[in-house]
Amino acid sequence: MSKGFDSVCAARVLLKLMRRLGFQRFYAQGGDWGGLVTTVMAQLEPDVVKGLHINFPLPTFNATVTTSMLLGWRFPSLFGFTPFDLQRIYPFLENMVAEPMRESGYMHIQSTKPDSVGRGLNDSPVGLAAYILEKFSTWTDKSFKNLEDGGLNRKFSLDDLLTNVMIYWTSGCIVSSMRFYKENFSTLRPPHAKLPVYVPTHVACFPNELLHTTRLWVQQKYVDLRSFSSMARGGHFAAMEEPRLLAEDLLAFIRTMETPG
Repeated sequence: MSKGFDSVCAARVLLKLMRRLGFQRFYAQGGDWGGLVTTVMAQLEPDVVKGLHINFPLPTFNATVTTSMLLGWRFPSLFGFTPFDLQRIYPFLENMVAEPMRESGYMHIQSTKPDSVGRGLNDSPVGLAAYILEKFSTWTDKSFKNLEDGGLNRKFSLDDLLTNVMIYWTSGCIVSSMRFYKENFSTLRPPHAKLPVYVPTHVACFPNELLHTTRLWVQQKYVDLRSFSSMARGGHFAAMEEPRLLAEDLLAFIRTMETPG
């Protein structure tokens, strides 16, 4: 990965790819970095992206969001908080501060010293597997961390997990994947982060996602939020863990967009 290749560069590459493939307008779906990249695609060319379907949207912090965080436990209906929102958000210091901090050590390393840790993982298949598969345990269900085997095969097959690891091992791309964090976090507040998204958007909220978000928080950035689904099950790796649920939710959103009137 070349220096400076961040989410905006990735969005431009994908927009160019879609044009070369012959798609003048299309829907985009993404989670994690994919959610950010597709969001930037919608910001760069809103006339091209017909609709945006994302899971794991990050909230835009402003006075509305901050106020809801402080007072939502006392006045949930005022902020449209559901019982599940309350369960995931409060106690606030534990659920929205301490727990994310326990799961984000990798982010600090990859945002500051990606080459150091990446070179070591490129030299050890066991180290690479341990580094990656730990996330498939705790990010699928945080209770799995209490299991001796991490609950890895409760939602995924061993073949699928090892295939994921082997993609990084055979291509030697773990360093470049880590550098994406450094390039994106080199500027704490990139200009596009302040821009609203006007493309019609649907959000799928999975119950075991790393960081919970609410409809109100999402609307601060995605101003044309058409719908918001509270999914029945699933965690951070939704596309791999619950592909049918995610696909059905995506297709339902597209059908509503394509239905006249």
